[in-house]
Amino acid sequence: MRFNPKARLDTSRVQDAGRGGGGGLGGGGMRLPIPSGKAGGGIGGFILILALVLLSQCAGLDLTGGGGGAPTSSGSGFDTSRVAGDSDRYANCKTGADAQDDVDCQRIAVENSLFDFWSDALPSQSSTAFQPASMVTFTGGVDTGCGAATSQVGPFYCPADSRIYLDTTFFDDVLERQLGGPDGGFVEPYVLAHEYGHHIQNLLGTMGQVRTQQGPRSDAVRLELQADCYAGMWARAATETEDAFGEVLITQLTQEDVQQAIDAAEAVGDDRIQEKTQGQVTEESWTHGSAEQRVQWFVTGYQQGALQACDTFAADAL
Repeated sequence: MRFNPKARLDTSRVQDAGRGGGGGLGGGGMRLPIPSGKAGGGIGGFILILALVLLSQCAGLDLTGGGGGAPTSSGSGFDTSRVAGDSDRYANCKTGADAQDDVDCQRIAVENSLFDFWSDALPSQSSTAFQPASMVTFTGGVDTGCGAATSQVGPFYCPADSRIYLDTTFFDDVLERQLGGPDGGFVEPYVLAHEYGHHIQNLLGTMGQVRTQQGPRSDAVRLELQADCYAGMWARAATETEDAFGEVLITQLTQEDVQQAIDAAEAVGDDRIQEKTQGQVTEESWTHGSAEQRVQWFVTGYQQGALQACDTFAADAL
């Protein structure tokens, strides 16, 4: 993956909260709440977590929602009401050359690319207006619109505040070491694209279609597979995305990069995680889909590049 050194990076939608305290996401039980599809309190702090099965079985984390409130996305600005101060982690990220040399600046460039892609793709392929998601990186713990989160939660999207939260140690500590996932430059972009896919679902109202929480054909699995498909859509068009001045952001995305995304999708399949954490596969408890399903839908998005092709809720076979 290579970045255009002439591209200018926009850090306005990304913030680093630094090191925060502990605490789980609310209290009650390890479950994925079913959203009502209504803005505000109806969502009830609904969260979508990339490694939910690992966390519920291994880390023992409480995943019930807290908080509430309508999504807050206004222009390209960043609402800092729930984030305690910016560490200036991204202050030196100015150009694509910085993204090429620094993983933090790469994160900014990927966010800029996702912003540009969906700002065009969503309104052109649907009747829904685009609003950007914001991104918060943190260490240890962070307060969110869905409650207090710790590093154990892994990357997640909170629809109550329209933000993607990420402790960047997840990729080495959990995805690679615990799950045996790939170690590569395109793994994090795939994860960020998946979480941004949840933001697109939030804007489209797709979360309101979720009625069943578990099982290989459940609505929860369909939601996750669709987010993988949306990630594939972005990957297909990544080298066409531009900064605010019309400069291409990403100049090269290789087949090796795409393979890293596929390998990461396999590593977080419910069956792969269950095999590693409990030694057996129990399909009735799936929430994210099998390794094969996750790869299939990422590839579908990558090959077809269309929202309609990613309609997992209408698909008979997953």
